[in-house]
Amino acid sequence: MRDSLRGLILAFWLASLSAVAAEYQWTEVTKAAAFNERDGAGAATYRGKMWLLGGWGDDPEGGPRHVGYNDVWNSTDGWTWTQVRPNTLTAAGIWEGRHCGGYVVFHDKLWVVGGDPLLKHYQNDVWSSADGVTWEQATAKAPWGQRNLHVTMVYDGKIWVMGGQMVPQFVPDVPEAFYNDVWSSTDGANWNQVTAHAPWSPRGMIQGSVEFSGRMWLLGGGTYDTPAHPTRLFYNEVWSTADGAEWRKDADAPWAPRQYHSVAVFDNKMWVMAGYNDNTPERNRNDVWYSSDGVNWSELPNTPWPTRHAGTVFVHDGHLWMVAGSHPGSTPIHDVWRLDKTGSPGAVARTSAHE
Repeated sequence: MRDSLRGLILAFWLASLSAVAAEYQWTEVTKAAAFNERDGAGAATYRGKMWLLGGWGDDPEGGPRHVGYNDVWNSTDGWTWTQVRPNTLTAAGIWEGRHCGGYVVFHDKLWVVGGDPLLKHYQNDVWSSADGVTWEQATAKAPWGQRNLHVTMVYDGKIWVMGGQMVPQFVPDVPEAFYNDVWSSTDGANWNQVTAHAPWSPRGMIQGSVEFSGRMWLLGGGTYDTPAHPTRLFYNEVWSTADGAEWRKDADAPWAPRQYHSVAVFDNKMWVMAGYNDNTPERNRNDVWYSSDGVNWSELPNTPWPTRHAGTVFVHDGHLWMVAGSHPGSTPIHDVWRLDKTGSPGAVARTSAHE
């Protein structure tokens, strides 16, 4: 009797997994996009195109590793990518090369909000552009100060910056700091501190942003190791807010704690994908989870793309896209994958035959 019951439970579970897998399908668009291998690139869906901004990878001029890009690319289909402006690393009238900054669409413009210390200093500047070519600096020094790995999103007619940290081994003579503050701006130049200390512990390292059901959501995240705190922290907590000041903890999610993961809203669900956790053998991940309420989460099984962290995610043309990242360790890649809802227009299109 027990064996029969176990068999029925197993059959039901396998059938449910098959139903989920049938509802969504990943397609490999290309193994090698036109832009350089990179991780931590910015993503924006703007004027009918996917825009990829900057990132981190090998020096395109053949120099040493750890180069932050400031090139701009766009695509309508994930296969053909057009370089809108070249990589210049540092140049007047354009943001310095960087990765894991803030990247949003706001007031019908592309925005780059802060950056990282790859050039041995922190970037708390804010830039905007209507075409990806010509950029205007809103401020050279936002009052939220020196930080990287922060979370940036657009909500309620404002740009929001929250969390992040300072990592002293990247910038000499800069003290370490871990943030759980929240800031907002209506123009990118003038900023208001909404709260100095949110109830969630300091964190960042989240690729993308989630505004869902009239709330901002903080999904997982973590902190980078520092000399005084050599152990990285990883979270699987789900927090949300309607105003940036009052937060509620919605869940400890069933997905593994992680940082450098990708988040998005697609098909009226919140998605958490890939990321990094050095407490697991692989470290990089490729699991994919979704939720309609932040409390109950389901895993989409059998992810076909390689494990990665700091991947770039888009929601464009009715599809969810996973682009580039680092795998394994910190080896940048530049593949493009598309998630289709079964039966949606374009669900069967370009495949891995395009390489």
